[in-house]
Amino acid sequence: MTIGILEDDRLLNQALDQFLTDNGYDTVCAHSGEEALASPPDRPDLWLIDIGLPDGNGLEVYRRLSAVRNVPAVFLTARDDERDMLQAFDSGADDYVVKPFSMKVLLKRIERVLRRKTEGRVLTCGDITMYPEKKQVFSGAEEMILTAKEYQLLELFMENQGQVLTKENILDRVWGIDGAFIEENTVSVTLSRLKKKLGGEQSHIRNVFGMGYRMGE
Repeated sequence: MTIGILEDDRLLNQALDQFLTDNGYDTVCAHSGEEALASPPDRPDLWLIDIGLPDGNGLEVYRRLSAVRNVPAVFLTARDDERDMLQAFDSGADDYVVKPFSMKVLLKRIERVLRRKTEGRVLTCGDITMYPEKKQVFSGAEEMILTAKEYQLLELFMENQGQVLTKENILDRVWGIDGAFIEENTVSVTLSRLKKKLGGEQSHIRNVFGMGYRMGE
């Protein structure tokens, strides 16, 4: 899961980045609305957005982000004002946190929002069906038994169907910081095992010569 951090206070932005990565999340950091709007459209899975930004209102930035892709958001503000809260929720906020706040409490709020958003979610590709909340994968009516890395790899492909994923993308998203220390052929070996379990050529995962791998057409 990737958390977007839109916070102009660089010390707080850095602290949030460090705390979230320490707790297993990938992050996309922005210090202005312009930077956030320029971020990759397929990421993140949730935004932390400061309402007071140097180049505009965080609520308006979120409306523009949501017009491209519907992503949950938790708003951050130094003002404990009822009008701000109501405006945030009217803009589609999933939660609202007043500064200063406990990092551990914020983490629980993030987990709650992500859990609520993923409940009942189903990913499909051909005859492959994934239930992320239950961590289950089926090929037709048969449940597949995957290792943790095989499951994470398949989930990454299922969430990014039609996009080419390089080995670097995969190492970063599946292995994280450990990716710098694993064998060069680890991705190929893990992917080969996964494709075999999914039915070889019927796995819908294809090599894209000189670039990486793609699932789906």
